[in-house]
Amino acid sequence: MKERTLSIIKPDGVSRNLIGEVIRRIDGQAIKIVAMKMILMTKQQAKGFYAVHEGKPFFESVTDFMSSGPCVVMILEGEDAIKRYRKLMGATNYKDAEEGTIRREFAKDIEKNIVHGSDSRETAEFEIGYFFNKLEITGN
Repeated sequence: MKERTLSIIKPDGVSRNLIGEVIRRIDGQAIKIVAMKMILMTKQQAKGFYAVHEGKPFFESVTDFMSSGPCVVMILEGEDAIKRYRKLMGATNYKDAEEGTIRREFAKDIEKNIVHGSDSRETAEFEIGYFFNKLEITGN
């Protein structure tokens, strides 16, 4: 089923010049990028994005990290895009990620794990709307 998902290249991926590598891997999955931009979130914007995790032990550190430098946000579209992109990313804990995944090859920390991807259609809808308006999305 054709669907959309949000992808974020996190500050560690941007600072380590991995933008091109992540995009190359996405292209290799027959997933189309229908929107993309570089942003710098404030702490408040990061808190809004991660509001579902408020109160959890990692909330402050993840919002500090996500507001520490530029990110590249993208909307990916394709057949089973959520599932396929999550497989490409690998497990959240890079030590548990499969060989050949983005996180296994490039992550250095469970939080600084290079990329983010939506985990469901509902989450994708919220996350895409958080960063993009309809005029910024091709293929509408």
